[in-house]
Amino acid sequence: MSHIAKGTFQVKLQPLPFDGQPEGSKLGRMSIDKEITGDLVATTRGQMLSAFGEEKGSAGYVAIERVDGALAGRVGSFVLQHSGSMNRGLPSLRVTVVPDSGTGALTGLAGEFKIIIAEGQHSYEFTYMLP
Repeated sequence: MSHIAKGTFQVKLQPLPFDGQPEGSKLGRMSIDKEITGDLVATTRGQMLSAFGEEKGSAGYVAIERVDGALAGRVGSFVLQHSGSMNRGLPSLRVTVVPDSGTGALTGLAGEFKIIIAEGQHSYEFTYMLP
């Protein structure tokens, strides 16, 4: 049976060096850290790689972030995998729990983390299953 957790989060992105890239490269690397509140109370630490296309509004990114906290009263950690793109302004994003990445009371966690950005605020809907 699946459950839905909802809440908000603050995100901090910091540019990181991307070794081996020529001047003017359209590739980037950033740290991604979040403070999550609501049904999931957690902090995350991770990294993101991005690429910008030749057309305005086209880009892609991937990220991995470790989530440490409590979900529905269960304490542990898990890893989220991001895969996103922007095709001339049309966004597509999928953020899922890496299989078998759950630890502690979150062992066996599976799910999809939907990021919502409205009026400059970040929120989430996390559809998940636990054994």
